[in-house]
Parts: sequence; C-alpha cells; structure tokens
Amino acid sequence: MPSSAPFVVAALYQFRAVADPAGLRERLLALGEAGGLCGTLIVASEGINGTVAGSRAGIDALHAALLAEGFAGLEYKESGASAQPFRRFKVRLKREIVTLGVPVAPEREVGQYVEPGDWNALIESEDVVVIDTRNRYEVKAGTFRGAVDPGIESFREFPAWLDKHAQELRGKRVAMFCTGGIRCEKSTSLLRQRGYRDVFHLRGGILQYLEDVPQEQSRWDGECFVFDGRVTVGHGLREGAAVMCHSCGWPLGEAERADALFEEGVSCEHCHARTTPEQKAAFRERQRHFDRQVQEGCGT
Repeated sequence: MPSSAPFVVAALYQFRAVADPAGLRERLLALGEAGGLCGTLIVASEGINGTVAGSRAGIDALHAALLAEGFAGLEYKESGASAQPFRRFKVRLKREIVTLGVPVAPEREVGQYVEPGDWNALIESEDVVVIDTRNRYEVKAGTFRGAVDPGIESFREFPAWLDKHAQELRGKRVAMFCTGGIRCEKSTSLLRQRGYRDVFHLRGGILQYLEDVPQEQSRWDGECFVFDGRVTVGHGLREGAAVMCHSCGWPLGEAERADALFEEGVSCEHCHARTTPEQKAAFRERQRHFDRQVQEGCGT
C-alpha cells in the first residue's frame, strides 16, 4: 500500500468454524469503536469477512485481535486511502460471510490456487475458460481480457448461471477470479462439488494481482471496483478515477459524470428513469446527511 496514505484499508476473510458468532461480534464491535475504525465486518458460524479502514494503530489492533481469536489462516490485504472511505463501523451477524445461497464446503474443498505471477500463463491457455464471478456493475469497471462475464446482479445468481452453462464448461479447465478471493472460495467449491475437476482460482484475487504484477505485464483492463468510498483502485492499488452512483451502485467514469442525468448521490444515466421524484428527494436528503458525516468523521 502507498506508505503516504493517511488511512489503512484492510480487506480480510477466513472460513473457520465460529462457536459463538454473537460473542465474537460484541468483542469486535467494542474493539473497532475504541480504535476509531470504520467499515463492515461480517461474522457467521462459517467464519469472518469484511473491509475496514482506520489508523495504522487501529488496524494493527484489529489484526492482532483476530489472530488471538484463532484466525491464524486469515486472508489479509492492506491498501491505502487518502480519505476515510467508510461512513461508520458495523459488525453484522449473518448466515454466510459471503452469500451464495446453496450449501458448499470451502473449508474442505476448493479449486487449485494460482499465484498472481502464474496467472497470465494460465489464462492465456486456449483450453482455459476464465470466469469473472463478480456482479455486473463490478465487471463494468474493469476485468481480465477475454474473461466471461456471467452478467449477474448478485453472487446468489451464480449457481443458476452455472446450471445454464454447464455443458459449455464440461471438459474445460476453468479459472475463476474475484476482488479479494472470497467469492472464488465458494464458486470453486461449488464447481468441485458438481464434478468439475480442473478448477483454478486467483490467490488473493484481483487486488493481489494488481499489487504484484507490473502494469506492463498485466492482462487487466480498467480498474477494480471496491466496496468503499474509493470506488475503484488500479495497478499498485492506487486509488482509481471512478465515482459511484449511490442510487444504483454503478461506477461512473468522467463522461458519465458529465451527463445531465448525473446528480451526486441521487441519479445517473443508468438509473434516472427508474426512480420517482419522491425517491430522488429522499436521496438528496441522504446525500446531505452523508456530507455532514464526512465533515464530522466516522460514526457508529
């Protein structure tokens, strides 16, 4: 991460049995609030997932606490931000730390990990189908050249997409990728469960690839969508140029922000026709509230 960035952003996850998710939630909530963190952590009986931001000391305290809680195999990635990219700090209890909606066992069986330095050679092979497991609006910001876009609105739609395209994938090597790796833990586990043998996924996800692979050698086009106020990051995990439409979630480039239908926090060309005047008025009030929060700092 850029050493000059005033905020440290930590993306983390681990599939590991949690005996008392509610108790873990309370401990993490107290720790995050005491350390001035912002962001979201998701706790479930299957593990932990989330992205948080704060000072160096606050992030280090969280990391140490998770190790003390037994998350020794934590997948952990840091990057930097010039401003606090989250509005508040939340720790949520859920059934899954990333929602696929069908039972899989990523703690027991997943695809073969591929290091970022070996990824180009794999996806350039003619017998490999490369699948982007992310949502449609994430793919819009950037993806690997030649990757298949399932066109899904949420990860829950991926099993149905797989059912529909099963015959096209049979007998092929399948390489999958996502932002930080967690969705591929479940998607490759699903493929293995359904009988696919040659299944691979990018270790550390796009974020690790953008940090490790020099831009001149990269097969990545565009920027990587991230679920925080930075919206996107590029090679070297530098903050990207996109701005998110807070009405529909689309990452917007310069031309889209210049469009007459764009109003910050309210609408863009992708969603302007889908919301009523009353909804737009509510979005304007929400934006004013957000602007006040930014000025005052992260709340709980």
